[in-house]
Amino acid sequence: MERLSSLARFKASCPFLGGTKSSTIRHLSTSSSPRFPSLSQLTERATGCPIMGPALALRSNQIVSGYASVAGQADVQQIHHKNGIFPDAVPSESDIQKCPHAAAARAAARMADDLAAAGTHKPAQAKEAHGSVAQQAAASGCPFHKAAVSAPAVKDTAKAPEAAAPEGTFGYGNFFSAELDKKRKDQSYRYFNNINRLAAKFPVAHTADVKKEVQVWCANDYLGMGTNPVVLETMHRAMNKYGAGAGGTRNIAGNSAMHLALENELASLHRKESALVFSSCYVANDATLSTLGSKLPGCVYFSDASNHASMIQGIRHSGAKKVIFKHNDLEDLENKLKQWPVDTPKIIAFESVYSMCGSVGPIEAICDLAKKYGALTFLDEVHAVGLYGPRGAGVAEHLDFEAQQKAGQATSPVKGSIMDRIDIISGTLGKAYGNVGGYVAGSADFIDMIRSYAPGFIFTTSLPPAVVAGARASVIYQKHHVGDRALKQVNVNTVKERFAAKDIPVIPNPSHIVPVLVGDAALAKEASDKLLVDHGIYVQAINYPTVAVGEERLRFTVTPRHTQEQIDGVVQAVDQVFTELNIKRTSDWVREGGRANVGMGMDDVTPIWSQEQINVAGVPRTLKGTEQTVVNIAAVREARADFEELLGKVKPDEDMVAASLVDGALELAAQALPRRPLIPTNVLDHIKPASVAEVSVAA
Repeated sequence: MERLSSLARFKASCPFLGGTKSSTIRHLSTSSSPRFPSLSQLTERATGCPIMGPALALRSNQIVSGYASVAGQADVQQIHHKNGIFPDAVPSESDIQKCPHAAAARAAARMADDLAAAGTHKPAQAKEAHGSVAQQAAASGCPFHKAAVSAPAVKDTAKAPEAAAPEGTFGYGNFFSAELDKKRKDQSYRYFNNINRLAAKFPVAHTADVKKEVQVWCANDYLGMGTNPVVLETMHRAMNKYGAGAGGTRNIAGNSAMHLALENELASLHRKESALVFSSCYVANDATLSTLGSKLPGCVYFSDASNHASMIQGIRHSGAKKVIFKHNDLEDLENKLKQWPVDTPKIIAFESVYSMCGSVGPIEAICDLAKKYGALTFLDEVHAVGLYGPRGAGVAEHLDFEAQQKAGQATSPVKGSIMDRIDIISGTLGKAYGNVGGYVAGSADFIDMIRSYAPGFIFTTSLPPAVVAGARASVIYQKHHVGDRALKQVNVNTVKERFAAKDIPVIPNPSHIVPVLVGDAALAKEASDKLLVDHGIYVQAINYPTVAVGEERLRFTVTPRHTQEQIDGVVQAVDQVFTELNIKRTSDWVREGGRANVGMGMDDVTPIWSQEQINVAGVPRTLKGTEQTVVNIAAVREARADFEELLGKVKPDEDMVAASLVDGALELAAQALPRRPLIPTNVLDHIKPASVAEVSVAA
């Protein structure tokens, strides 16, 4: 803060400081330059200033020279001895680090070299042309100082210097460094922001600075179930009873009643015979597809070109033949299917919602082709479970919304429905359900085969009991409450419409994904940084290889917990950043012929959720101001009831995550609420749970 106060004094005289927000200056001054680690990003920028550039170089040289002169004084010997180092010894790296002024001199010299390099924007050439500033300022009075400035600088003092590979051996360190350089040069290097989501303030998080809060607009906790009170309550109760870890693999001490109950719940969700839980859906897809393809004799996979990396890896690991068909192209798929005999084992692997573009797979038509050509269907519903369908089973359920709704919570399939026609469904517990883990659902024999043969299931520690309990509570809650996913769709539609009104290029799609096209990797990263630093909005840039080069984007995810004010703010901020960075808008893409379906006359897309289906939830309304999100009492009751056998009834004196469910419900009922009695998320049962039944609830 002192540095910021000092910089603020020069705002009137410096055009850059005067025209830059304090939050941006704070970020630049506290963030290291990726190219010159000893400099802050602010200092790196300053080297390009005709005033500050020469001043920085001069001052840096003065500092280095100052260390050199100090090193020549007689009393430094006493300092050496006090630190256990002696001038007549051969200087070592550890001695240099022990010597206070030698270590400081090295740091100052490194900064001087980086300043010189930053000024030329060519690190290697700068050193060749000017020589090392450290060497020019080497002191004669301190052998450790001489060693410090003559030895190669260590980029990170917390990391041991890379030893040169013995002659004739492979240079592993150089290889790793070169691979990273490739990523940085092609703009595909991944930067990981320090984002800490706050349970009490969802969708707000704090950054590395716990006092700095930002809005999260790209998390996959699509419904905020990671902070749902009945989920947290159940996890606390399970942890208190069963402890932290599972204790082993599913086959060795890690196969608990909690795990079996979750698998039964997931099988019921998809109306399948059985289900199997994995540590993540990446593992679920990889283990299932690799095992299935390796076991089926002569198996051929038909894989959508836009499939997730986990599916690609699973197919690759299976060793089976792979045929890739164009994304969502039924004609291309059929042309490739017909090239193989009908009796050849075939699997069509595809997704319901493709998370980076928001497109939706033609599920029913693919089922028709599978039947015609004798293939199994493997449907990844990872970005759809919890979000679509009357019970949250995904797009396959949603496509028969009325029939599935009529079937209620029955475990038997709706015969002839699209979900019934899918052979294998994979899903996640880590997105809409707000927890962690993945699963597959299908026939009993299929699941048993995967359980018996898949290394990714057999040889890994089971998920902790508290985790599977929380996941199951989330699934149960969403099976009995459509309101969250309906309100999410309302907010998604609003954001898409507001972006379109500002000429901001949203890649058209019928799902909940809001991908905003940027079309340049560096610009996408800069836009993401600018939104975070200037506006407190966190949305991750999506670059190659996740998306094609030239189709880089910002991927927004809108939740039912984003308020009207937050939506207003993000629209305004994105509009401003697009203007400041001169990012192409929809009208610009139209003039250029379009890209990634933007500006190509493909904007007329019908959302998966119809208005009639949304209204099943009772006409959901976007939250405003400090309004709290709501919890469905009946869904809470269902979740609690299903855990009574293992965890017992919720006791009124238990220290729950939230309190006063009944108090809150009665208060809201007294205010003559609409037909859905709903309660704020910060209240749960603090009185007798039996009293919950006294409040009537419409699903």
